[in-house]
Amino acid sequence: MVSDASKKKAAQKKAAAAAKRGAKSSAAASSSSASSAADKAANGIAALNLSDRTCTGVLASHPLSRDIHIESLSLTFHGHDLIVDSELELNYGRRYGLLGLNGCGKSTLLTAIGCRELPIPEHMDIHHLTREIEASDMSALQAVICCDEERVKLEKEAEILAAQDDGGGEALDLVYERLEAMDASTAEKRAAEILFGLGFDKQMQAKPTRDFSGGWRMRIALARALFMNPTILLLDEPTNHLDLEACVWLEEKLKNFERILNKTLKLYTGNYDQYVQTRSELEENQMKQYKWEQEQIANMKEYIARFGHGSAKLARQAQSKEKTLAKMERGGLAEKVVNDRILVFRFTDVGKLPPPVLQFADVTFGYTPDNLIYKNLDFGVDLDSRVALVGPNGAGKSTLLKLMTGDLSPLDGMVRRHNHLRIAQFHQHLTEKLDLDMPALQYMMREYPGNEEEKMRAAIGKFGLSGKAQVMPMKNLSDGQKARVIFAWLAFRQPQMLLLDEPTNHLDIETIDSLAEALKEWDGGLVLVSHDFRLINQVAQEIWVCENQAVTRWEGDIMDFKQHLKKRAGL
Repeated sequence: MVSDASKKKAAQKKAAAAAKRGAKSSAAASSSSASSAADKAANGIAALNLSDRTCTGVLASHPLSRDIHIESLSLTFHGHDLIVDSELELNYGRRYGLLGLNGCGKSTLLTAIGCRELPIPEHMDIHHLTREIEASDMSALQAVICCDEERVKLEKEAEILAAQDDGGGEALDLVYERLEAMDASTAEKRAAEILFGLGFDKQMQAKPTRDFSGGWRMRIALARALFMNPTILLLDEPTNHLDLEACVWLEEKLKNFERILNKTLKLYTGNYDQYVQTRSELEENQMKQYKWEQEQIANMKEYIARFGHGSAKLARQAQSKEKTLAKMERGGLAEKVVNDRILVFRFTDVGKLPPPVLQFADVTFGYTPDNLIYKNLDFGVDLDSRVALVGPNGAGKSTLLKLMTGDLSPLDGMVRRHNHLRIAQFHQHLTEKLDLDMPALQYMMREYPGNEEEKMRAAIGKFGLSGKAQVMPMKNLSDGQKARVIFAWLAFRQPQMLLLDEPTNHLDIETIDSLAEALKEWDGGLVLVSHDFRLINQVAQEIWVCENQAVTRWEGDIMDFKQHLKKRAGL
């Protein structure tokens, strides 16, 4: 029986629902859009080539638990074992980072989880962010709101119940209780806040998604994922299309995320720096134990071999040691620590050119004269420069790099380059240049004809691709390995100046560190655009801020700039 208070509350909500129907007649369209979005997502998952991947495991946790424990987890890709007889444990409310070298199976594991190839209980909803949102006439804000299928479904159900002769009764009360738990009344506000944090102002939120580039549509997809608040949220390289300010916001947002994110198969508590220290200490102790055990085993085996057939007393002692040895082996011996292969990137030193090698003199640029991006720029870059360009998306960082290479010409002023200056630019669209049906070795020999195979092998090997990885079709390489092919292709040109536009996308941490070391040892000039605070901190000697049609030098390092961004965002 419904109490008077409940009836009064239901009546108020019914009135609100009626008002909402009048004010927002697009609810049905939203529901349709949500279903369409869901169908597209399902089709996207179905389109994945599952035959290339085999995943098995046994659910060891209770089927109704909010925690997940899977035993005997094995994962293969193209017949290659990535994970063998391991465990996966996901605890509700924890945030995890998946670490490992490029090609070890991080993305493959996330895809297997996202496609429910593992025995994950049905009551646990999963969202795996894999691609940008489809381009359509729907606004960015509406694209985020309508993705919450459960909320849209409940609102539609509430409208139907409210229109019934009995006013919906207890059923309507239950629906409203569920909507309250989902905070449905503030859905638009929450969606707008998430989009704003990812760089969308109010005007951009109202624009159709078809008017955005792929990078910005990826941000909308990320906003949808955060708005949906799934039980398990899988993010694979979520910062690839974000600027530094959006990265800072996302970092703070995920600190407060109360569900489950992706997880490594070997758990280390703490942040990345603590992981490095803890892993080093554990491996040091493991090696000590391994050496002690191997020494004991060698001594016992030697004793058994020498005295096993001697006098009765010595034979009994030998048998005792044999039993001790068998007991040690049954109890499990410490394994020898196998260190990850250390990648060493190398760029060829190119000598010096007399400065200035690249000079901007009173440069003004815009794609149209009435919409200027830069005005009256005056600066120079030399071969000893180590510059990081920072600033919000759309401020013109990539545009500035194109002005440096000559791909764009200024409306006014002049960009002067030394006659002998060789510039190489890395950007994400270079991967589109790769013929993915072709092995990396064959591709390099086609791009640089007349060179011997061994020379090309060495050139690719400088960037951590060797053996089978050089001769298998590049479509079977991870995104990080494809990026290494691009670096090898660029480095073979022996540039004197590198312009790197988001070079860390798809690279693992060890590879990024190798890239940083190579850049520090190289004697050429560097201009870097990156959302990776860590890389900037490792290689940049100057921070230039691109903003308000100008390029200004930041007085401080990149970590000072990060604190500035957090303060400006009120975080």
